[in-house]
Formats: sequence, structure tokens, C-alpha cells
Amino acid sequence: MVKLKTNVLYYGDNLDILRHHIPEESIDLIYLDPPFNSQRSYNVLFRESSGVGSGAQMEAFEDTWHWGAVAQAAYEEVVTRAHQRVARLLQAMVEGLKHNDVTAYLTMMAIRLVELHRVLKPTGSIYLHCDPTAAHYLKVVMDAIFGVQNFRNEIAWKRFNFHADAKRFGRVSDRLLFYTKSEAYTWNRLRVGFKDSYIESHFTHFDENGRRYRLDNLNPPGGRGPVYEFHGQTRAWRFTRDKMLSLEADGKIYVAPGGVAQLKRYLDEQPGEAVHEMWTDIPPVNPQAKERLGYPTQKPLALLERIVSASSNPGDVVLDPFCGCGTAVHAAQKLGRQWIGIDITHLAIGLIRRRMQDVFQGLTIEVVGEPKDLAGAEYLAASKPTQFEYWVVDKLDAQPTGGKGPDLDGVMPFVEFGGKVKRAVISVKGTKSVNPEMIREVLGALGPDKPIGILVTLTKPTKGMITQAVAARSYESDGIKYQRVQTMTVEDILKGKRPHVPPPVSPFAKAPAEKKKGKQQPLL
Repeated sequence: MVKLKTNVLYYGDNLDILRHHIPEESIDLIYLDPPFNSQRSYNVLFRESSGVGSGAQMEAFEDTWHWGAVAQAAYEEVVTRAHQRVARLLQAMVEGLKHNDVTAYLTMMAIRLVELHRVLKPTGSIYLHCDPTAAHYLKVVMDAIFGVQNFRNEIAWKRFNFHADAKRFGRVSDRLLFYTKSEAYTWNRLRVGFKDSYIESHFTHFDENGRRYRLDNLNPPGGRGPVYEFHGQTRAWRFTRDKMLSLEADGKIYVAPGGVAQLKRYLDEQPGEAVHEMWTDIPPVNPQAKERLGYPTQKPLALLERIVSASSNPGDVVLDPFCGCGTAVHAAQKLGRQWIGIDITHLAIGLIRRRMQDVFQGLTIEVVGEPKDLAGAEYLAASKPTQFEYWVVDKLDAQPTGGKGPDLDGVMPFVEFGGKVKRAVISVKGTKSVNPEMIREVLGALGPDKPIGILVTLTKPTKGMITQAVAARSYESDGIKYQRVQTMTVEDILKGKRPHVPPPVSPFAKAPAEKKKGKQQPLL
């Protein structure tokens, strides 16, 4: 039997990890924000697979949402398994919409949503974050898997205040599809502060101490209540006579000359407005925000804190199977929940690990699925060369470049004597064969602002390569000489060896540390 591990990151395909590492009915809350490029037009989205389409949202998902062998295999698995409602629905969608990016996306989501339903507790909830481009299709898929009766809300989150499109109304919102596993789900009703405009229009009275209040009637619910005389009015009241006298003694009753008694509701005693399905009070992560990490689809922490607060309790387990930059696991840790994060790129895994260790200082993060030894590194290099490069660059705390342009596979900023920031360039080679051309490639990438080059190989470089690297003139800063071209192996890195460079500068935005444990958002 699989034992659930929490407060852990998994590298790999979330479908495989859900099936092999997450037990049935073990998760209290799921949040997922799968990649989907809504900026492409419908003409591109519905183009047949034989046509030329644009790339997906991230390079890591370039092949994920296109109809090909992987999507076809997922489709065949869904339509031949026991989930017949999902099978019939998906067959109808593919027949009607044909083989294209949309049906590939829906197929790959359907097979994962079936697994997410399996791992969710009967008291659990799931929030699927998407945009209007696909929300209606995804809702139908989720109806088939979670049941129409378990649909709770389609939440609209207002991302932008102003966004103009040439020939349509500006798209300013995302969608959050909120479903539960059953009727007996965890729910904490939340409150937010009143808007200034509401306060100005409703709390129009002030007492002698300057406290704001509004007047409310004392009519009983449904018109039925205790009948008695109060300040000259005999009628049915909301409260008993003793309660009314107690409220009056506390200064909570207002009676105008010749009028009916009314209840004073003080602003500073009101819990606030109940959160509804239109979320306009949480702004996106703007370029100046302290929490901004530079991740293109980063969601604000306040958004995930609201979801975690509403649909889980301290100690519950929160799962994000498309972890991205880790906002969901950040919110879970802050609010005292256990968490599991999954992502298919080492780029994201490295970012999440750094974020969590910056925010929660002293926190140890276990990553399951990343290479722990040379054999694991060799397997990653052979099976997923790009992810191998990302992993190596991340192990060096450097910034990946994707192997594009003159910066090779990564860069490591450092401060030379005098305070000027320069860079070391990194070249990663995942093949078992090495040759002198690799040294020449690194030398060709160097320049005034890139005085050091680092070559990382799976196998040891030849003596000739080492001689060629040593022959390159050295670089000097603050009286210290640094080898201009440095060679190291993956095994060196696994043993803790690092490049010899002047004091390095982190190329990553640093998430601000949490000073204390976060509080549950205000409840009703």
C-alpha cells in the first residue's frame, strides 16, 4: 500500500505521480492551474493537427496540448475504462470538435481529473483555475467526473482593471471551477471588509464618540415573534422583551420621537461582507509586487490563501498537481496545512524550492524524482535532455537560458572587484562522449561581460580538453586569479563542488520571508 508523503515536491508527469504515489481518498483540497494559452485565437485552437499551430504557454508543455500519440493513448484509455459518463462525453467532444489543440487539452485533463477525483477525500474540494477560452468545456468534463450535484461555484476572479480588445469587450477575468467530492465537504465561510462606498452609503450615523453605525429594523423573521409593547408600539418584535431592554441599556436601540424602535449596528462590530463568487478585491501580481518572482503565470498569494482558508482546516493536506511557482504550497505552509506539489519541469521545481526556503527560513524541502546519483543523472540526460540541462543549472544556483543565444545553457552573475556585475556562462553536455569542440564553444561565448565559462559534462573531459581549458588566459578580480574556462562533471556537482568565481549574485527574485505563521482568513 502506498504511504502518503506530505510537505514534498514531486518532479515528473502528474498522472504518473498521482497513480503511483498518492493513495485513494487521501487529499483534502486540490488546486490546479494547468497551462493553457488563451492568447491564441480560436482559429488556431481549432486548427486540425495537420495545420501549423502556435506554441503552448511554456516550452515544457510544447507537446502536451497537441493531438499526437500521447493524447491519442490518453483518449483510448479514457474511453475504454469504467468511467462511462466521461468516456461518452469525451467521444462526443472529439467527434464534434475533431483532433486539435482543444480536444487534446480536454483529453489530457480528463484522464488527470479522474485520478484527482480518486485521491480526493469524501469531504474534499477541488478548484480548477482556467480562463474563459476553455472553462465551459472543462465544466462539462468536471460535471461528468465529480457529478453535477457537486458543482458549487464558477468563481470569476478579476485579474485586470483595464484591458481593451479591438473587436470585443475586454477580457479581465479568470474562472475557478469549484467542485466537491460529496455533500459532506469542509467549508469555512469567509468575510471581507466592506468597501468604502458601501460604508459611506449605509453607515451614515455617528454616536457621541464618533463611532459609525446604521439603523436596522426590529421586525421578526417571517413576521412571527414575541408580541409586547415597547416605547409605545405594541407589535411583534425580533427579540424578547428582556433582550430588547438589554440592548437599550447597551445603547444599541434608537427611537426617534414618535417613531418605532430601531437597532444600531456599529461598523466596528460587523464581521464584514460574506465572500461571493465575484472576486474583485484581489489584484494580480504586478511588476512592483514584493512577491513577484518573474514566473509568467504567477498567481497572488492572497488568492490561494482565500481558497485554502475556505475549503480546508489546519493540518489538512493540500495538493497542487501543476505547481508552477508554488503559490498554493506557499499558502498551505503559511496557514498550517500539509502540502504536496507536482511539476514536470526542473525549472519550476527549483523555483519552488528556493521560494519556500526563502519564505520559511530553515525549512527543508524534499524533491522526489530528481537525480540523486550519477545513474539518475544519466537517465534524465538520455530521456529528457532539456530537463537535464535545467536540473544541472539549478544545482549550480544559476539561471537557465534554455540553450538559446550566446549565453549557452545558463548564466551565473557575480560581482567583480569594484562592484560591477558580470556573468559566468554555463554549457551543459548530457552525452557520454566529449570532445575539444565543447571547450571551443565555451571560449567562443566569452566576452568583456562574460569573462568565465563553465563546461559541465556527464563523463570526465579528456586530458586534451583539460589542457586546452588551462591554456586559456586567466581572469583576475581583486588580486585573485580565476581559470577562464573551468570544467566539472555532474558527479562533481553531486559531491558539492561549485565553480570558482568571484562572489556570486542570485539571479532570482527573492521571496520575502514570512515573519510569523499566517492566520486563517476571517470566517463568518
